[in-house]
Amino acid sequence: MDVSQYLDIFIDETKEHLQNLNTQILELEQDAENMDTINEIFRAAHSLKGMAGTMGYKRMQTLTHDMENVFSEVRNNTIKVNPEMIDLLFQCLDALEEYLDNIQQNADEGTNDNEPLIKALNDILQSKGGAAPKEEKKEEAPKAEEPKTEENAGSAKADKWKDIKLTDVEYHVIDEAYKNNMFCYGISVYIQESCLLKAARAFLVFKALEELGEVISSKPSSQDIEDEKFDSDFSIIFLTEHPLEKVISAIKFVSEIEDAVGGKIEPKAEDKPAASTSTVPAVKAQETKPAAKENKAAAPAANANHAKTSKAVNRTVRVDIEKLDVLMNLVSELIIAKNSLVSVAGTEVGQNSLAFNEQIEYLESVTTNLHESVMKVRMVPIESVVNKFPRMIRDLSKKLDKKMELYMTGEDTELDRTVVDEIGDPLMHLLRNSADHGLESAEIRAERGKPEVGSIFLDAYQDGNNVVIEVKDDGNGIDVEAVKAKAVEKGKITPEQAETMTDKEAIDLLFQPSFSTAKEVTDVSGRGVGLDVVKSKIEALSGEIEVRTKLGEGSVFSIRLPLTLAIIQALMVIVGDEKYAISLGTIQTIESIRPDEIKLVQGKEVIHLRGNVIPLVRLNKVLDIESKTDPNDDIIVLIAKKGDRLAGLVIDELIGQMEIVIKPMGKFVGKCKIISGATILGDGEVALILDANALI
Repeated sequence: MDVSQYLDIFIDETKEHLQNLNTQILELEQDAENMDTINEIFRAAHSLKGMAGTMGYKRMQTLTHDMENVFSEVRNNTIKVNPEMIDLLFQCLDALEEYLDNIQQNADEGTNDNEPLIKALNDILQSKGGAAPKEEKKEEAPKAEEPKTEENAGSAKADKWKDIKLTDVEYHVIDEAYKNNMFCYGISVYIQESCLLKAARAFLVFKALEELGEVISSKPSSQDIEDEKFDSDFSIIFLTEHPLEKVISAIKFVSEIEDAVGGKIEPKAEDKPAASTSTVPAVKAQETKPAAKENKAAAPAANANHAKTSKAVNRTVRVDIEKLDVLMNLVSELIIAKNSLVSVAGTEVGQNSLAFNEQIEYLESVTTNLHESVMKVRMVPIESVVNKFPRMIRDLSKKLDKKMELYMTGEDTELDRTVVDEIGDPLMHLLRNSADHGLESAEIRAERGKPEVGSIFLDAYQDGNNVVIEVKDDGNGIDVEAVKAKAVEKGKITPEQAETMTDKEAIDLLFQPSFSTAKEVTDVSGRGVGLDVVKSKIEALSGEIEVRTKLGEGSVFSIRLPLTLAIIQALMVIVGDEKYAISLGTIQTIESIRPDEIKLVQGKEVIHLRGNVIPLVRLNKVLDIESKTDPNDDIIVLIAKKGDRLAGLVIDELIGQMEIVIKPMGKFVGKCKIISGATILGDGEVALILDANALI
């Protein structure tokens, strides 16, 4: 059975609900009496249960159903929240994450019934003197006045929605809706008899209707629809500002829907306004019906608290990242075409090129704006990555028996989606290191006059064409002498090298594979465990990492990442007979240096520039190319910066600045660290892109 058309929606929305539950339960741990938080947790669990039932994931449905039951009792003040319940709820979330991982990998939730968790949840319910609540049956209210209708013409199936018995409260909602220029329709939806998963089709119908208005009642109940306890049809009462034809079309657009028919339900005669000019917002109708809220047939994936009677339009849309990649590739090709025209304009058009150049400038403006627009579409807040860290720090605090708090700023800072997807693991490594090896025990912190609760900070901000993410703590800092001693012990360096090594060089040793100063291996971390992986990941993203530390006061790990990995501003240079590109973001200045200004320090060439001693890197030697310049002529030096380190890159000739498209080199040259990719120039020639960070 093909479930791919709604599996992606299920996975995306389940992730959102699980993250919301993590956040809300953390808040509940701090304020156990907050009814807003309790209600939000109940609604999220209810939505997850409905979604899982619709998709046929019974184990997931059972677990979320029992979580919902517990919070139903919490809402009714028959059960109080305590630390043991919080721990159990987090274990339930971990189990749901495991189900979701299995579903992502093979569309199946797996075979783990999580019986201990389900038993623990039911024990909480039993301990308060009552059995676990059963599925609530919607009580049928006494039949109100038969609704006046404007029936759909000519279908025998049109009558079923008339069987829905409306309460006085629901009639009041309908009356309020009409006062606000909205309509109420009764609609019956018929699913094809051959459909294998009717609840899934119902889910998609509710999803379509969610954009047009609000369902206020259904037959059968929303719970029965979620659990697929209906034959091949269901009926709803629907509020909307749109005509009936549009609503019916939206329903029929869902595949395997055989038919949808309906009619208009008028307000009660005595309440029907003659010519209302009310300006009360439509959402007021939602506020007048607390009793009806629980009976509302919300779509399984919809948030039950999300009022759709207002006229606000959803301004966002999910787009598959592969579609954005195709769009970005087309923009890239357009920029290459623009560069080709610029090249032709400069060489072949000649004297009468004014009009041509104007068109080139216009094309350049359009491509630049198009590129910026596509980049903005690809940008996503790092919030999606960092939101999981408060829960992780909370768990580490309990596991390590240390009191600690995580403070985050800049969660709304945006990065390219491909970068955001890759940055989660490095940040997790750094936070675990800060928690385990950075923060001291409570006793040592007390001796040093520090607060009992350790602080870890995760700060993100944009700096030019880069995003900086800092992980810092107020812990022990890095003991540089201990690092040197460990390096000598492991044979990484000699005792003589350790004597002359700077603190920065010693700290850089932590980023070597399998290097750790931890006295014992734990399942959390030791400073150094995973740091080589962190460095490799960040450099693979064309980023850099640096460390600042002070013994006894704490450490700061600073990550600098480019906003995008696809199209960059570069400096085009010539070395020998070959053209190369270097990212403009790494270049500080361009200098002309006389040969007699070059000095030797420990056998290496350096220059003294504005108070800094800067080592030189002759690119012709690194690239094994014969230089075309005269040794007696002045040399062109690009001053590049990596963190707080500078280096002078010696080139033969400078071409100028150019917007270039980065093309990957493939696995054959993947191990050449100084080359980060290639680009196609305006004349069709291929130029390699040099990685200044690797050169430094």
